[in-house]
Amino acid sequence: MEQEDVFFSKSEYIETASGNKVSRKSVLCGSQNIVLNGKTIIKADCIIRGDLANIRIGRLCVIGGGSVIRPPFKKFSKGVAFFPLHIGDHVFIEEDSVVAAAKIGSFVHIGKKCVIGRRSVLKDCCKILDGTVLAPETVVPPFTIFGGSPGRCVGELPECTQEVMTDTTRSYYQHFIPTPAKPKK
Repeated sequence: MEQEDVFFSKSEYIETASGNKVSRKSVLCGSQNIVLNGKTIIKADCIIRGDLANIRIGRLCVIGGGSVIRPPFKKFSKGVAFFPLHIGDHVFIEEDSVVAAAKIGSFVHIGKKCVIGRRSVLKDCCKILDGTVLAPETVVPPFTIFGGSPGRCVGELPECTQEVMTDTTRSYYQHFIPTPAKPKK
């Protein structure tokens, strides 16, 4: 299935030297602690909380509009500690999801309106269905599909998941293009 073009207003996005496209309507708190490895798209109304701990996002990732990415935390008797969050390559996070995972592997697809509980670990090549709520410290094994509330294994993914996610994110990036300028009369 061919990816349709997704148009964006060139004035609404900042494009970095490494090809990242970040919406001006997104909020990157503590941007000095946020690393985007290249060709990543961060859509409007996203909140990325780099002010709490380091966040590293891999290559060719898509963070859908309205999503919140925040580092995981643990409560102690003396207070709260935040831990770094690492997101792998070719990860697609759909709109309005909240992610507080400890680690998200590569080739992962997170559906719309999901809640990924704090300190969860999503291994490579897994899928989280729309509306899924993962309890804190959930481990999602490779090649599994999780769904429901609370999230549990509802299926398996084929061995070609890595190639499918690579093609999906690469194609999305190539088809995420500025709105063509109107010809002057």
